Amino acid sequence: MAVRDIIQSEQLRIYARLYSYLRPYWKQLGLGYLAMLADTALGLFVPQVIKNAIDQGLGAGRPTALFSAATIVLAIGAGRAAAGFGQRYFGEWLSHRAAYDLRNRFYHSVQYLPFAFHDRTQTGDLMSRATSDISEVQRFVGTGTMDLTGILLVLVGIVVAMLLEDARLAMLALLPIPVLVAATIRFGNVVRPMFKRIQEQMSSLSAVMQESLTGIRVTKAFARERFELEKFDRENDEWFRQRRDLIRVWANNWPLFTFVLAFAIFLLLWFGGPRALDGQITVGVLYAMISYLLMLNGPVQQLGFLVNLGATANASASRVFEIIDAPTEIEERPGAVALETVEGAVTFEGVTFAYADGRSVLQGIAFHAEPGQRIALMGPTGSGKSTVTRLIPRFYDPSEGRVLIDGIDVRDVQIGSLRRHIGSVLQDPFLFGLTIAENIAYGRGDACQEEIVAAARAARAHDFITGFPDGYETRVGERGVTLSGGQRQRIAIARALLYDPRILILDDSTSSVDTETEHQIQQALQELMEGRTTFVIAQRLLTLKHADTILVLDHGRIVQRGTHDELLAAGGLYQEVYDSQLKDQEAFADLERTLEAEQHDPEPEGSGEI
Repeated sequence: MAVRDIIQSEQLRIYARLYSYLRPYWKQLGLGYLAMLADTALGLFVPQVIKNAIDQGLGAGRPTALFSAATIVLAIGAGRAAAGFGQRYFGEWLSHRAAYDLRNRFYHSVQYLPFAFHDRTQTGDLMSRATSDISEVQRFVGTGTMDLTGILLVLVGIVVAMLLEDARLAMLALLPIPVLVAATIRFGNVVRPMFKRIQEQMSSLSAVMQESLTGIRVTKAFARERFELEKFDRENDEWFRQRRDLIRVWANNWPLFTFVLAFAIFLLLWFGGPRALDGQITVGVLYAMISYLLMLNGPVQQLGFLVNLGATANASASRVFEIIDAPTEIEERPGAVALETVEGAVTFEGVTFAYADGRSVLQGIAFHAEPGQRIALMGPTGSGKSTVTRLIPRFYDPSEGRVLIDGIDVRDVQIGSLRRHIGSVLQDPFLFGLTIAENIAYGRGDACQEEIVAAARAARAHDFITGFPDGYETRVGERGVTLSGGQRQRIAIARALLYDPRILILDDSTSSVDTETEHQIQQALQELMEGRTTFVIAQRLLTLKHADTILVLDHGRIVQRGTHDELLAAGGLYQEVYDSQLKDQEAFADLERTLEAEQHDPEPEGSGEI
């Protein structure tokens, strides 16, 4: 099969899939197309009425024929108005309903795509597909298709009506029509890939805008507004250049459509006029045939627009279906079991992990965590600490080896039930544009106010929350920008605590808080994480010292393991990190404790003035 045939077959498949979204609404579809058929048929009947008015009224001098024709035309107008309403109403209803269902399907797919997909996909691109591309599909799938079908029926009806009037004259007048059809098909094939490139460029433009607006504070902090404007201008200029090329193609083809129709009328008058003068055909017949050709004027102009619209919809739909069809990568095995209760034992057996591009992250990771233990992971940036914790809730699957919870391979468990027992506080805490209470209760929609406050107290967030005028009903800005980094972290920790997981993952969750706040959070965690298995990624000494086991990672391997004291005694990488980063923290912490003790101890006896 030629490449061109494959492309056309794929385009037809996309159209067929797009129209499948109309199948559940067959009643509205049927009513819409019945209205369109009625409107088309009534429109084709008008030239016949006028022909009879000319031949039997004006030609024969019978005024009653003219009055009858006028009444019939008025009735047809009323009928077409009613049919036009039905066609437009149901066409628009189907367009918006199909877009509604497609947008829901798209969003559902995005929600269940794995971490790896979102790691490599820009948010702006997804937003463009969900808005701009689906809007283009919406314009065509209901109303546009119905209008296109109506135009094709008008063309067929006009050809049949003209052949019935005078076959020989009709054949002459319709000679240019195949040229029109061929030009329209060629036009569609040319503009379709152009529209796809335009939509892809719009995605790039959206991605640049989204990234720039998200990082607007960094831009202003470094006075890089000019740089961001130039970057946006480059993408915007490219989009305009592609649009300009499409406009040029459109402008080059549009006059051809109009000229072909004018040429058809020329042939009809050139050859039909003398025949009417000789009496071979009536004036009414000639007028009817001219009327039929003039009726093509609007449809011909619409045809180019609708082919344009169809090409855009096809290109946009292909981009939407790319996301809907994207492999989930993380799939439940047949017969996966629901994890009802969890003790919290976590085991890694020879786990190796590499990304889809082949980049290796973990190699031969093996350890066992008993229920209730606290496991700290430390190591240089890029050593694989976060990846280890992301394998537990199956954000990724290992390339080799197994991850077990209570002796069960996580790949044999239903994903939803697995994650209900695991709470996470990620390195970059994300808050939704909701109230503080709603953010804390995000994982448990049924939580009462008392439970929300208790979680906030445990995370040492209650005091600053009640300091706001609206307290727990305070709405945070986009991504929580109205709060400090430490405040966002504590709300995120409260959210995880309220979730009440058996396994807790803290991915450098105290990186944005000061030493005093961290100490308060650690005190709360000591009390509330009793009986829960906790994995902590941190570089802060206070976190590491109280862990039951510290795993030291380097280049994707566990190079040391043990308690804080054991690792210090063993030397190696942990000793190096301790000396370079943590020793000063310990000395500072000791100094703080000494000063605090001096402030609280009473003045020694005999220290008065002599």
